[in-house]
Amino acid sequence: MDIVRRHVPESAAALVASGIAPVLARIFAARGVRSSSELDLELGKLPSWRTLKGIDAAAARLAAAIERHERLLIVADYDADGATACAVGVRGLRAMGARVDYLVPNRFEFGYGLTPEIVALAAQREPAMIITVDNGIASVDGVVAARARGIEVLITDHHLPGAELPATELIVNPNQPGCTFPSKHLAGVGVMFYVLAAVRALLRERGRFAESGVPNLAALLDLVALGTVADVVRLDHVNRILVGQGLQRIRAARSQPGLRALFAAAGCDPARATAYDLGFVIGPRLNAAGRLADMSIGIACLLADDETSAAPFAAELDRLNRERREVEATMHEEALAGLDGMIAGDCYTLCVYRPDWHQGVVGIVASRLKERFHRPTIVFARAADGELRGSGRTIAGFHLRDALDLVAKRAPGTIARFGGHAFAAGLSLAEAELPRFSAEFERVAREWLMPAALQQTLETDGELDPAELTLGFAQEVAGQVWGQGFPVPVFDGEFTVLDQHRVGHKHSRLVLVATGRHLEAIAFNEPGPLPLRIRAAYRPEVNHYQGLNSLQLIVERWEPS
Repeated sequence: MDIVRRHVPESAAALVASGIAPVLARIFAARGVRSSSELDLELGKLPSWRTLKGIDAAAARLAAAIERHERLLIVADYDADGATACAVGVRGLRAMGARVDYLVPNRFEFGYGLTPEIVALAAQREPAMIITVDNGIASVDGVVAARARGIEVLITDHHLPGAELPATELIVNPNQPGCTFPSKHLAGVGVMFYVLAAVRALLRERGRFAESGVPNLAALLDLVALGTVADVVRLDHVNRILVGQGLQRIRAARSQPGLRALFAAAGCDPARATAYDLGFVIGPRLNAAGRLADMSIGIACLLADDETSAAPFAAELDRLNRERREVEATMHEEALAGLDGMIAGDCYTLCVYRPDWHQGVVGIVASRLKERFHRPTIVFARAADGELRGSGRTIAGFHLRDALDLVAKRAPGTIARFGGHAFAAGLSLAEAELPRFSAEFERVAREWLMPAALQQTLETDGELDPAELTLGFAQEVAGQVWGQGFPVPVFDGEFTVLDQHRVGHKHSRLVLVATGRHLEAIAFNEPGPLPLRIRAAYRPEVNHYQGLNSLQLIVERWEPS
């Protein structure tokens, strides 16, 4: 892996002129920030809900349902985005007086999206309307089945639509044709939050809250932040506002009881919560329910009224996450067998499958393999109906959903169903079609990717001046919102390794020297020994130990100097 430096656009000078420190200006400009206004994460900077196509009709229909006391049913998805979107929808609509319940289909029994089978299950609740969250934009047959039963469908989704939209007038999705909403990267939970804002505005105009008081939707931003980060959507300005506001509530102990219970189960301090914690500590515990069991456990946790009632759900999610890690480790090890030979054979993509793999964990394994080999990767497992279910992850420059669309067009009948985003997607196909699919997928990659795109690089934000490498700077970085599309800063520099010793069998605790300063550092998954002189890519981090804060460098990569 090569260590390379990010290009710093000329907009960095404008940021410095607006009063931002040069090192931060360099970092922000390299992530596409052009003015200081894009760094303002106040709620008032969010774009209006009015620019979302279809939201007026959705709000009017929901307001009417609330006033008529109609029965509403949210059909959720089985990942953290779907779970948080469901919890936000239930909490927000109930706060506005709605009769609303939810249904979480078991992914292994019913598959993905609003299928006719799920509609039949939902119909047993006798709803006037089904509201999808984080799914539905591809559910053409499901909407037909619902309408045949006299059930209206409101789709709230963020996935990319196919050639045909479902036959309902009630669709809110920033990625549907003709939508002018400035962010195309809202997660499903963000879309649901915006729908609630529109409903509240309409009911407030009608004087609905004159006696009861206007519901505080900002109280749901902790869940919006969790779902947004866990779904690995791009953290553009809109999403950074939602995540930043949610993190403020979490740190101030104003989060939902279920989220506090999840932090407690994970042994993580919410007062110092970061987007990393949401994505890699809390999110996986919530996702574990949908991967191995039933996401209703996760939603019940998020809807709990107090920490006492949430604690058993959080404990079960923690247990499921430990089980998920064991399953994932086994699958990852089995997947690695033979892959080095495939890479040596100059393949551009990876498609791996074993019939005994767990379909709930294929997405995580695909992500791990993509990180290791830097190739578009799809991992398949066999579903109960004999079909293969695949989950894919990709690299920059290779739009995964578009690639699947092209394969489906070139090789009709190969893929039964597919959907997703640019960087993550899922599909189903018959086992007999796997060789044909793999060959077509490889052909698309060879057409779209240059060989250089397969060479993995680690981008840094350049060197830090010794005066900039301080605990205060690390604290300032920790207070920002980083994540997908807005990566945490990494720097590079030359160091002398003054001292090193192994900790925990596979990590190295280091003392590095640069320009006469001694710096504490740690290199995870690097047992050493390291040479005397190294060039290292590192992150400055705040080390919390026995009530004291100190500067520590996290060494991401190193090479001999």
